[in-house]
Amino acid sequence: MGSAVEEPGRRVTTLELFFDLVFVFTLTQLTVLLAGDLTFATAGRVALIFVVLFWMYGAYAYLTNQVPPDRPSRRLLLMLGMGAFLVCALAIPRVFDDTGVVFGLGFLAVVVVHTALYTRSHGRDTIWYGVPNGLAALSVTAAGLVDGLAADGLWVLALLLQFVTPFLAEHGPGRADGRSADVMRAQLGGLDPAHFVERHGLLLIVAFGESVIAIGTGIGDLPLTAGLFGGAFLSLALAVALWWTYFVRDEELAEAVFRATPAPSRWRLAMNAYYYAFLPMLLGIAYLATGVKKTLGHLTEHLHTGPALALAGGVALFLAGDVAFRAVLRLYPVRFRAAAAPAALAAALVGIHVSAVAELLALVAVLIVMLVIEARTAPRTTPAPAVARTP
Repeated sequence: MGSAVEEPGRRVTTLELFFDLVFVFTLTQLTVLLAGDLTFATAGRVALIFVVLFWMYGAYAYLTNQVPPDRPSRRLLLMLGMGAFLVCALAIPRVFDDTGVVFGLGFLAVVVVHTALYTRSHGRDTIWYGVPNGLAALSVTAAGLVDGLAADGLWVLALLLQFVTPFLAEHGPGRADGRSADVMRAQLGGLDPAHFVERHGLLLIVAFGESVIAIGTGIGDLPLTAGLFGGAFLSLALAVALWWTYFVRDEELAEAVFRATPAPSRWRLAMNAYYYAFLPMLLGIAYLATGVKKTLGHLTEHLHTGPALALAGGVALFLAGDVAFRAVLRLYPVRFRAAAAPAALAAALVGIHVSAVAELLALVAVLIVMLVIEARTAPRTTPAPAVARTP
């Protein structure tokens, strides 16, 4: 069993937080890519890139939970992984033009370093992680050699290869020591709940920092007028309301659910809650940051469809992910957030037909109303253990 079980309540190390800061640079670069061509096609490609990248971030977060970076060799390997993620991030803005191969090779290095680190806890059985992840990296690298639908198809293939990895990890035949799938599920679920939940919460905080940076980027060299300050404060209020949505109650209860869930079920719960549900939350922040960048210079104007949808769609996507997160962990109620998601998306019409500042006001109002109503009805007791289901 991993170190996480032997050391319950272990805190996230500064090196892990440093790693997360480098990873979130990829999110920053994705907003650069989207802001440069704010279309549905680019938004879809941004989603593809981030889903592929976040798979390996999740793999590292899971890894350092079970194999803490508490020795020089582990720290050095983790630093190499940071460098590989940096290569990916630097290649993102032109990944579908002339830096696709560079991105793919950087991503292959991310996979190789992760596999090397994972041998410390799972030995030769890391093949069931390393092989499909390596094939996914090669698929992404090959995508850099072609254009159009062929490139998109290779990115989708990488995604599919990643999605079969958990099944192979659990059921792959021929294990070196003859462990059964039940034993593997128990080992995979040997997580430290406090560390795992805190790690992803810190990632979310760093990602929110991107939305704050977007305020400064959107303002640029514009004169600092009262109206511009108003738009900046509304953008900040939007980020604060989303922070409140997750951190005021969900994080603490999520840790309680993980502690109450048996180890064989915990690893699938971790996948469902902190990968599949977290994806739209983080993507939503990236889209929101792009919308803020494209909006603050046009507060009194009717917005084009792209910026209006980036703002509203980012909030709606975050809420949709949070609804999935709560549903997986059985953190009720979810109905108010489920209702707020389409209401937030509809706010794009306000930006298109009225003004950017009106859309910002509408989005802040939707979130505040949702939080106030929920606060008056939310149960105060700790929820029962969740039963993880394969998505």
